[in-house]
Amino acid sequence: MERSRMQVEYYKGERVVYEETSVDWRGRPSNTNKHGLQGFEIMGIAGVGNNLISYVIKEMHFPLSKSANTVTNFIGTLFILSLFGGYLSDSYLSSFSTILIFAFLELSGFILLSVQAHLPQLKPPQCNIMLTDCVEAKGMKALIFFLALYLVALGSGCVKPNMIAHGAYQFNQDDPKQSKKLSTYFNSAYFAFSMGELLALTLLVYVQTHSGMDIGFGVSAAAMAIGLISFLSGTFLYKNKPPQGSILNPIVQVFVAATLKRNHVCPSDPVMSHGIYHKDPNCDNPISNNPHPTERFRFLNKACIKVQDGNNQKESPWRLCSVSQVEQVKILISIIPIFASTIVFNTILAQLQTFSVQQGSSMNTKLTETFQIPPASLQAIPYIMLIFIVPLYDTFFVPFAREITGHDSGITPLQRIGTGLFLATFSMISAALMEKKRRNAAMNENMTLSIFWITPQFLIFGISEMFTAVGLVEFFYKQSLKGMQSFLTAITYCSYSFGFFLSSVLVTLVNKATSDSSGAGWLSDNNLNKDRLDLFYWLLAVLSFINFLNYLFWATWYSNSNQSPLLVVPQHCSNNLKVGGGDAIYPLNDII
Repeated sequence: MERSRMQVEYYKGERVVYEETSVDWRGRPSNTNKHGLQGFEIMGIAGVGNNLISYVIKEMHFPLSKSANTVTNFIGTLFILSLFGGYLSDSYLSSFSTILIFAFLELSGFILLSVQAHLPQLKPPQCNIMLTDCVEAKGMKALIFFLALYLVALGSGCVKPNMIAHGAYQFNQDDPKQSKKLSTYFNSAYFAFSMGELLALTLLVYVQTHSGMDIGFGVSAAAMAIGLISFLSGTFLYKNKPPQGSILNPIVQVFVAATLKRNHVCPSDPVMSHGIYHKDPNCDNPISNNPHPTERFRFLNKACIKVQDGNNQKESPWRLCSVSQVEQVKILISIIPIFASTIVFNTILAQLQTFSVQQGSSMNTKLTETFQIPPASLQAIPYIMLIFIVPLYDTFFVPFAREITGHDSGITPLQRIGTGLFLATFSMISAALMEKKRRNAAMNENMTLSIFWITPQFLIFGISEMFTAVGLVEFFYKQSLKGMQSFLTAITYCSYSFGFFLSSVLVTLVNKATSDSSGAGWLSDNNLNKDRLDLFYWLLAVLSFINFLNYLFWATWYSNSNQSPLLVVPQHCSNNLKVGGGDAIYPLNDII
């Protein structure tokens, strides 16, 4: 059974009241959280996603463009389903229940993929795609493949945002000490992510390459099962946030109320027009710094105008909303441009999991005379580096930067996101230069370059992702949107989704725009020596830099406009405040 506790502290002589996070079943404000499920779940899903394009081409016999779109659509769907998982968790299920239900669905998808990969009768006949026209998987075989694939997508999509939110919920953001630990938690979560990716890109890819995709998918299933056991082992130690009811209703109510009162005029004095907090009769001094609706998105302020009809009848919540409710909707709107600015970033990530893997396949993969590097394992290079950089970043850089900036995370989440977006451009510049060199060597010199020539693009993007991905999760989770942490975390994953969908659209549009009379475009052939992947990479580099400039504009706008009013209550006042001209008395904690 959960319960809430009120925490009272004094800051510069003023009384600050906040609600402590829910305590666990024994009444302890435990900080327990586990990264076991996160690491193993990432290992399982990455083991499928990172080498999926090779499986689709070699086993399902899809052409290159369709194979690339199959991978990007799968990953895009996976991440957009995180919204569904976040909504279910915040509205109707706890994050714990959501994780438990959908983790089992994900596990069943892994098992079905392994079974299909193992049984020849569930796949098209084997053939050499370089020598003959192979039979593409269709009918029941394609149905089984996509069913298994999207069971994994549904399960993983709903598990991902809740893993982060469930772990972060173990910390009390209002406690300065735990706020610093929360920053460390986000970095350690990314460390667990990096370890899972590293194992998937080395151990799992090696197993898939040398023992078969059926064994590889089976290892993914085993990893997911181990992660579930790890997660369940902490059942009696977790603090579990109860669902809040529909998180969409309060948002829709603000728009409905503002629309119904669209003809009302907002008076020049916002304190008078919105009936903001009057003097507390139990307090000798008036409340200082009376908060009132901010001027951004001023139209929405009409939702909290109280209409005096003479009957003293209480207005419906669909006609009258609280100031805090309106301000929360404004926060939700204001973070949309920040979210949108990371879509192109994830479009670049899509290339590293599709075309860059095929790029490596056409290069010399021999490390020694007997050992060859699987092309998909190139993606392990940044994670090898990150398992050392992330702890150093959190142990040395964050405390050093904290002394200078005073920010718990060292630098703000917005600064961290911007750094990553800037670096992502150089990943595509490196990819374009290396692809041109590889293509010229193959076409003009009949020489196959070593696969290590394309490692810089993976390395640069790995560092870029450390900044952007962690910064985005921290930025969204710390928004003042009560009861929506899982949903907000899911929004960060939607950036991945839109990025991968945009990749599919770009591939299709680029092929159409660059097609000649024979129908050949930059990316229309399975042979990269005939394609112009280097030009496609240059296009992405330009889009990435434009996107970075766009982000700078919106980040500056957000920083300048997101000045939420503060409420300071003299310490000898009561915990209740009278709101507006009516008789309603609102608890201080509800207003905060």
